[in-house]
Amino acid sequence: MAKIAFILLCHKDAPAIIRQAERLTATGDYVSIHFDARARPEAFAQIRDALKDNPNVVFAKRIKCGWGEWSLVQATLNAVQAAVEAFARATHFYMLSGDCGSVKSAAYAHRFLDAADRDYIESFDFFASDWIKTGFKAERLIYRHWFNERKHKRAFYTMFEIQKRLGLERRIPRDIEVMIGSQWWCLRRRTIEAILAFCKERPDVVRFFRTTWIPDETFFQTLVRHLVPEREIESRTLTFKMFSDYGMPVTFYNDQFDLLISQDYLFARKISPEATVLKERLGALWESGRTDFTVGREGAKLHAFLTGRGRIGRRFGTRFWEREATLGPDRELLMIVCKKWHVAKRMLYAAEDRLGIAGVEYLFDEESCTVPHLGGIERTLDKRNRHRRALMRMLFDYYDTDRLMICLDPANIDLMRDFMSDRAATRLLELQCVFDDQYLVGHARRVGLATEETPTEVIQRMLPTLRHEFQYESVRIREAEFNDHWRVREDRDPEVNGAVLSSFFDTPPEIGQALADTPYLFAD
Repeated sequence: MAKIAFILLCHKDAPAIIRQAERLTATGDYVSIHFDARARPEAFAQIRDALKDNPNVVFAKRIKCGWGEWSLVQATLNAVQAAVEAFARATHFYMLSGDCGSVKSAAYAHRFLDAADRDYIESFDFFASDWIKTGFKAERLIYRHWFNERKHKRAFYTMFEIQKRLGLERRIPRDIEVMIGSQWWCLRRRTIEAILAFCKERPDVVRFFRTTWIPDETFFQTLVRHLVPEREIESRTLTFKMFSDYGMPVTFYNDQFDLLISQDYLFARKISPEATVLKERLGALWESGRTDFTVGREGAKLHAFLTGRGRIGRRFGTRFWEREATLGPDRELLMIVCKKWHVAKRMLYAAEDRLGIAGVEYLFDEESCTVPHLGGIERTLDKRNRHRRALMRMLFDYYDTDRLMICLDPANIDLMRDFMSDRAATRLLELQCVFDDQYLVGHARRVGLATEETPTEVIQRMLPTLRHEFQYESVRIREAEFNDHWRVREDRDPEVNGAVLSSFFDTPPEIGQALADTPYLFAD
């Protein structure tokens, strides 16, 4: 009978990971856990302490992971290697994330895998298929990608443009036909062992994939096709997943139990962290021994039909921007507010580098701000502001984080009030600058209030009004009496500013001081 070694990649929610591992192993299966090394050490310690006496659980060597990087593949290989060595009786290896939930029983899953001697992995021709809908395609492979696109966007695209201009394209290994598909697969033991052996024998292929972009969608998919006869591969995933019109994963909630268990899959993702009732029901189902499921593959069409009707209060819910009135209770939004946009951007870059927090510049104020492709909601300032909470939720999902920074102009007080009233943890850092006459004149010309030909006396009469307007914006923010509001001032001692930044970012004093000492922070 099939015995499954689950390869569990996770980075948060320690209690949920513990429950997931306990349920999966209660039926005689195994779990190999890779917990992202970027996560808080106390969270990993909690998981390890809770599961250390479970003989069916093993922990993989931890590394820091980033979306789109080779690190996700390496983390998977580490977990696979640990599982192969620890669980000699495992017949299948199944990739899961902490957001996945079983939608059948263990008995059904074992019977399903015993019925056919096959590997289950989406594996489509990289160049001939339409699996990639938008964005980079060949560029993922023929250019080298050393930087994380989400965390180091400027470096990522700079290196891409340099290689493109210099014609530094590289060849794909000649005996390899690159394939692409979902990273959620289920492979037989002999396939896994063949992959591990191949990695040792062909370092050139591993080296090639190390600098491709999003290799978790191509590495295993390519190697399986290279190593396994086509008749033994079913090009599908056993994990039910869907994507919205904006290209973001659909999240499942408490009222979707019947929909999920009726699909021809063994697991589903993403299950909402707040869907505790759904998680309990699916967990009990896994241990139930039930095998009498009537299954189909109409889930995507049914979900699209019901949510497309926008039936508020009915099962399957409404469109996500109508259903979700919050950014998420476990999320933290850090707003950096400054009239001098270059000052706020410098602080954002410094915090990204020192703290590893993802950040987006003036997305609600600057039309040309670089915003990730989110299906169209990000295309205009009007759309961004109209669907502000939906946009922010999608950015949290895109960066796969619970902590995000944005820059805001102090004139955007209504948006600040909206976000500060959210159930999420929202903080506001106001960078108060000194506005000398030279800056005010430049501002007047930038916004069209004056030109190079405007008489000096006219500009001089304008300056007090501009200075008062800037000061009034700061007064409005102060009068709003936000609970979590910090102020850094250009004319204040750097040590005082460092203490403020340490408190705002919840970081050690030396980090706050380093941020306050950012070179040319307030320079024009």
